[in-house]
Amino acid sequence: MRWLRFAVFISLVAVLQASLLLDIIALPPLRSKPNLLLILLVFFATSCNTTDAIITSFAIGFAADISIGSVMGSHTISFVLFGTALAYLHRVIAIKKISYQAFAIFLTALLIGILAHFLALLRGESTVSNVYSAVLGIALYSAVVGPLFFLPAAWFMRIKTHRFGRY
Repeated sequence: MRWLRFAVFISLVAVLQASLLLDIIALPPLRSKPNLLLILLVFFATSCNTTDAIITSFAIGFAADISIGSVMGSHTISFVLFGTALAYLHRVIAIKKISYQAFAIFLTALLIGILAHFLALLRGESTVSNVYSAVLGIALYSAVVGPLFFLPAAWFMRIKTHRFGRY
């Protein structure tokens, strides 16, 4: 893993996630936008070895806590828990097809969103009034956009994805 390149990449994506630039592509009914950090979590959990995936899950979760501006620690715990589970699951089930990647992003987004909401409620802070529809909108939008984001991420990180052909 190229850790300096990873740190720069996550910093750029966290700034993009926190900026108003993603509001341009937000869907009108719920104003939901894709969670790029969650997409990167699934990317690194399925394309790195298990140790690197756990470390990247922590770093991406910490960046999500900072960029989203919610209760500190709720996204970090959620990202580490489900990123580690996805990395261990990837050792058993290959998540290489685009449909599998989209499903993994959708399911991970749902689980992380619900757990982060419950962890925020434990601290006594409510995040959104209609949290379940917001979590569902983010999960659907991230699942559609996510696999398209995998190839540029693999190119920037210089990770071989073996997308075509046998390996």
